[in-house]
Amino acid sequence: VQLQASGGGSVQAGGSLRLSCRASGGIAGIKDMSWYRQAPGNPRELVASITNGGSTNYADSVKGRFTISRDNAKLTAYLQMNDLKPEDTAVYYCSANIRLHFVYEDYWGHGTQVTVSS
Repeated sequence: VQLQASGGGSVQAGGSLRLSCRASGGIAGIKDMSWYRQAPGNPRELVASITNGGSTNYADSVKGRFTISRDNAKLTAYLQMNDLKPEDTAVYYCSANIRLHFVYEDYWGHGTQVTVSS
C-alpha cells in the first residue's frame, strides 16, 4: 500500500493550498482518511478526518479555514487550506484505515511540507 501526498509548498499568510493524498496497492476498502501535521518540536496532531460516508471532523484551530473531502472512486483525499497562517507551518501527513484482505489497518504516507510566511 502506498499513500502519496502532494500539494505542499510555500505561501504567504492569507494564501491557499490544496493537498492531495492518493492511495494505491491492492486496496479492498478504505474507512477513514485523515490529515495530520507536525511542526518542529511539537507532537503530531490531527488536522481533519473524513469517513467513507463523508462525515468530517476538524481540529478547532482549522475550523472554518480548512476543508477535507475525498473521491472514493479515485481513492484520494483532499485538504483545501484557505486563509493560511504562519502557525499552520508544518509537515502534513495523510493517513488511511485500509483493508487489503480481511482486516483494516492504519497506513501513513510520507509528509509534505507546508510553509506559511507572515
